[in-house]
Amino acid sequence: MTQNRTHTCGELRASHAGQEVKLSGWMENIRIVSAGLAFIVIRDFYGTTQVVAESEEMVNTFKAINKESTISVEGTVRERDSKNPKQPTGEIEIVPEKVSVLGRCRHNELPFQINRSREADEAQRLKYRYLDLRNPAVKDNIVLRCQVVAALRQAMTDHGFLEITTPILTASSPEGARDYLVPARNHPGKFYALPQAPQQFKQLLMTSGFDRYFQIAPCFRDEDARADRSPGEFYQLDMEMAFASQEDVFAVLEDVLPPIFAKYGKYNQASSAPFRRIGYREAMETYGTDKPDLRIDLRVQDAAPALAGCGFGPFEGAEAIKAVAVTDFHETRKFIDKTLADVEVVSGGKPYWFRLDENGEIVGGIAKFVQPIKDTVVPALGLKPNTFVALSAGTLGAAQKTAGVLVKTLGAACQGHMDKERYEFCWIVDFPMYEIGEESGELEFCHNPFSMPSGGLDILLKAERGEIDPLSITADQYDLVCNGVELSSGAVRNHDPEIMVKAFEMVRLGEEDVKAKFPAMYNAFTYGAPPHAGIAPGVDRMVMLLAGEESIREIIPFPMNKNAQDVMMSAPGEVTQKQLDELHIALVQPKNG
Repeated sequence: MTQNRTHTCGELRASHAGQEVKLSGWMENIRIVSAGLAFIVIRDFYGTTQVVAESEEMVNTFKAINKESTISVEGTVRERDSKNPKQPTGEIEIVPEKVSVLGRCRHNELPFQINRSREADEAQRLKYRYLDLRNPAVKDNIVLRCQVVAALRQAMTDHGFLEITTPILTASSPEGARDYLVPARNHPGKFYALPQAPQQFKQLLMTSGFDRYFQIAPCFRDEDARADRSPGEFYQLDMEMAFASQEDVFAVLEDVLPPIFAKYGKYNQASSAPFRRIGYREAMETYGTDKPDLRIDLRVQDAAPALAGCGFGPFEGAEAIKAVAVTDFHETRKFIDKTLADVEVVSGGKPYWFRLDENGEIVGGIAKFVQPIKDTVVPALGLKPNTFVALSAGTLGAAQKTAGVLVKTLGAACQGHMDKERYEFCWIVDFPMYEIGEESGELEFCHNPFSMPSGGLDILLKAERGEIDPLSITADQYDLVCNGVELSSGAVRNHDPEIMVKAFEMVRLGEEDVKAKFPAMYNAFTYGAPPHAGIAPGVDRMVMLLAGEESIREIIPFPMNKNAQDVMMSAPGEVTQKQLDELHIALVQPKNG
């Protein structure tokens, strides 16, 4: 195979018995039975093979080598007396004749056991990621990622899409998250930005006459880490289609994704096309979130008609009261207290509760306020004996958010309410075009300002004339959600300069502002742009779901920590004064406090 090996460590079988072979890999373990007998495990990318040292000289040779050194072993394949059916190479072993050290491990103690690295402290795993990746369980996630990316590329190509790379150094965007800025050495005082997404470039490609574009696009956003979001950089299956509608985008992804999830997913069951479609407002009312996990059978109910006048302080004057009823509930008070405390931490809203016990009595939590109106509450919420009812109250948004966290938390924790081992896809559609900003108190774009308003120019003019509420305008925008994880956002794009200007005028930005913020795209659209639509499913999140992992860092080869630091490479790091001078940058130390 190569000068350092004739076979890999996962290749040899009983049929190779009697052959002279040469293996190379890492010395994973040594078990010394006696002075003249030891069992050694050698590991490479492909698997492990057992080596048996049967002389004192050979045992001493292996004893002198630290574990995780890379070695070469030449010897004869022998069929084992005691076979290991759980190991692919468990039928054979190697009787060594020559051992060479190719790369010596100079440390007697490792930061963690390689095969148990996932149990180690995350900071240690990230610092010694090159050791962590030697763990086959960790390595397998990266192999899965490679396979999924290759399958996505092939599927998109088969659907007639061209893979086109877009610039990494570009202009700063006025929308979205914080940019990563790059100083321009030859242009003092000016900066490039790393792209938050190839949004404008892919729309310009449609305007240029390309019909179907995609790329596995790197994106850069200066955001905080979450379990499903890596700080710094991430990758997405970016795609755009000319002369296309929402239906065209849906048809492509509903054809591309199910086979990939069926082939590579941890779970055997997945939604088939067409995926369920749920309106944004329906999602918020029914699930308390625009990222519903359809594996959970719990739903949010409007409890205000039944409970608004019960006399419980937090319900008095609340804009909304929401209820989540959990049937066949037999959990302890300790479970209730801990679960609701966790919900409060995640949602920022305090949940309340009561139970309808096996005798049909209201007990626990706020029972004394509910018991007097039991005959109203029980039928209104459709309650049956042994039902736990969790409640939220406050503004509509706050009550929905807390209820959504209740659905997710109780659904996962209470037996019988979540079919975990499956993939459930859905489209969230009809997003609001505008919202009232929390800080400004004025009308702002709710999501993507490049989305086409449903109804086009006419609907914007009606809002301008006061005939309709601007908050009632929806956008031709959609999210793809799987198992409660938002895989991507997409939209039919606003390709008409007149509609674009009017959409921005609604948020107090005029034509000159649009030209200044998006000069290339605005000018390109004035030369005749086709209707176009697209989406960009997150590759990292997709692989995380396929691998059944809870943290996105498990499927990224070299992830940053939660503080956006690469502790292995010591990034971000300091640079020399000479480098700063070349870039015309002076550092200003932050003020204490």
